[in-house]
Amino acid sequence: MVRPNENGASKEDAGLMTVKILELAGKRWAIMPEKDYKRLAAQAGEKGDWPALPKPDARGNYPAAQYARASLARKIIKARRQAGLTQAELARRAGIRPETLNRIEKGKTTPDTATIAKIERALETAQGGEE
Repeated sequence: MVRPNENGASKEDAGLMTVKILELAGKRWAIMPEKDYKRLAAQAGEKGDWPALPKPDARGNYPAAQYARASLARKIIKARRQAGLTQAELARRAGIRPETLNRIEKGKTTPDTATIAKIERALETAQGGEE
């Protein structure tokens, strides 16, 4: 929850985000650091932008491989957006082909552990602000 203080600024209960409320042309605007905006936008995602999770069968069981691919894809997409990277930029930093990352993010393929490790290192580097 975000609560305003006496100066019109707001801080998230955890104290991690600062927001300034401005009024321009009769409209109220929330101003925040770009890093916080990108983190919130990544958490929210865009509707229909995630790979669909498979439906359970008649007995309530989920197809394990498809579920794992979609779940991994969602985690990578979320982390990539939080880092403010495009697919092409993450692929470049990870040393993999953009087409490979695209197929992983669509849940079409299961990456091997070496590819997952490359993506993870690239995301950690990007989130740390290093090049």
